[in-house]
Amino acid sequence: MIEPDRTEWQVCCAFNAFCKRVLKNEAINIYNERQQRLTKEMTFSDLTPQEANQLYTLDKQYEGEDGECFQVARKNITPKLLAEALRTLPTEKLKTVLLYYFFNKSDVEIAELLDTPRSTVQYRRTSSFKKLKRFLEEHADDWDD
Repeated sequence: MIEPDRTEWQVCCAFNAFCKRVLKNEAINIYNERQQRLTKEMTFSDLTPQEANQLYTLDKQYEGEDGECFQVARKNITPKLLAEALRTLPTEKLKTVLLYYFFNKSDVEIAELLDTPRSTVQYRRTSSFKKLKRFLEEHADDWDD
């Protein structure tokens, strides 16, 4: 076995010391960053009720009372009424309506997503629209606040 000469040995030792120093400094940096972050952060359990209430807001539009309603054919349509109308639809029809009207998907895209023929998607959408229209016409006056 060939022994490394003295200069190679010194270079290896110097490199070894350098690597250890880099790792030690990086560990110190990580520790200091963690300590600095801990002084700025607070756990949720340490928050007062007033501070915790400032972390979120409630959307009152869909609570029904202060919801913005719109008028169609002299009937007031509230978000609560519209949500109730959507709940009357069967699951497959509801998916179709949501994808078409709320996610702007075409009949072809919906057919691919639901793995159904495009004509079925179109039928579900149009029949759902008729059912929603009928429900809203019948119940609009009942839901006026």
